[in-house]
Amino acid sequence: MCPLCARSLGARVEEHHLVPRTYKGRETVVLHPICHRKIHTVLTERELKDDFHTIAALRAQPDIATFVRWIAAKHPDFHESTATSRALKDRRRR
Repeated sequence: MCPLCARSLGARVEEHHLVPRTYKGRETVVLHPICHRKIHTVLTERELKDDFHTIAALRAQPDIATFVRWIAAKHPDFHESTATSRALKDRRRR
């Protein structure tokens, strides 16, 4: 089961470091690729390290919460490209 969206895992999975590897994070969780990509399109690595290093915190983040509600009815192998938000692009430039 994917801890982010609570759907059964599909044929493809990816590991997500709760604290990014660039910050020496070691603990991982297994997610759907689309769930993993959503996290990284919404949050910077610093935000992940400082504020969103638990599944509960990720699920509470408004953009991810909206995504989780949307993805809930999709097949476990459902995939769609995810675009990086303009706000995230701006935060990465800082």
